[in-house]
Amino acid sequence: MKVQVTLLSEPPRMFELDGRLGWTVMQLANAGARGVATIKHPAPRWSGYVHALRKMGFQIDTIMEPHDGPYPGQHARYRLACDVQIKALGAEVQQ
Repeated sequence: MKVQVTLLSEPPRMFELDGRLGWTVMQLANAGARGVATIKHPAPRWSGYVHALRKMGFQIDTIMEPHDGPYPGQHARYRLACDVQIKALGAEVQQ
């Protein structure tokens, strides 16, 4: 998967992201204000992908939420806190 992401900051910045970074931005953008809870959308390295995107200038909020079950604890919910435009580059982009 390869996407072109325009970070609508001042001035706007454009990135071409592929693989899991492109996938992560798509997931966050599609989730909107509710964000993505890692416990419901497991991925190998959510925290790593979010860290890399933050270093590029993307504003992403982290909200820690409690959960019950056999292994109670906390999980992260990530929410994109900036405006972006995403354009698919290639035919295999999945949302």
